[in-house]
Amino acid sequence: MVAAQTSSQPFSITLRVWRQAGPKQPGKFVDYRSANLSPNMSFLEMLDVVNDELTAKGEEPIAFAHDCREGICGTCSCTINGKPHGPGRGVATCQVYMRSFRDGDVVTVEPFRAEAFPIVKDLITDRSAFDRIQQAGGFITARAGSAPDANAIPVPKPDADLAMDAATCIGCGACVAACKNASAMLFVAAKVSHLGLLPQGQAERDKRVLAMVQTMDELGFGNCTNQYECSAACPKLISHDFIARMNRDYFKASLRASFRPESIGASGGAG
Repeated sequence: MVAAQTSSQPFSITLRVWRQAGPKQPGKFVDYRSANLSPNMSFLEMLDVVNDELTAKGEEPIAFAHDCREGICGTCSCTINGKPHGPGRGVATCQVYMRSFRDGDVVTVEPFRAEAFPIVKDLITDRSAFDRIQQAGGFITARAGSAPDANAIPVPKPDADLAMDAATCIGCGACVAACKNASAMLFVAAKVSHLGLLPQGQAERDKRVLAMVQTMDELGFGNCTNQYECSAACPKLISHDFIARMNRDYFKASLRASFRPESIGASGGAG
């Protein structure tokens, strides 16, 4: 195992980055030498420095996606040295710091690879497939109105804690990129479970899981083979146990739909 940078002195790396002008264009890795890097800068700040150097030389900067830079939005998704989001556990790309690398390292960065996540340009992928899965059922249609009193609807603490654990999913797609089958099961399971565990999500529980799983399959994501790379790569450390929970919900919903299909289309009743 290679030790990380421990000194506070500036150091240099060779960045081997995937460059692709567009979705229909061929891509390739291109090397860029970046010197005088601070070990305390984030990985995205390093990319900013490299892009400033490229712009100063009149070259095309590296296209990469970012927004909050706080590990909240999931926009920054990159594969660093073969691992979605790079070194570390429970962090997004924007939370990776250059002290994770050594002076002289060659650092390979590329976009998430999955058929359902087509490349837009360089390190940017189109992850709108997740939006379509969410739109298929990741919501409740009951009017929420103003915020209810915290104790108005009793929720057992274990259920509330589990629902919160599932709701931490930021939809970055690391689970898909880490899976050899490009499965989206962890993402879908989190979105299905966080509503299915709460009283407000019961009315459409069956309808939700059937619609979201069907949409996932239609969009070309692969099947889960229980190797748990998804939960290992997840920046929010969402457990693969939610996949088992979703599978149980799906089986029950499918069984009920085979006997009472009209009930699924109406209220979706959960048992």
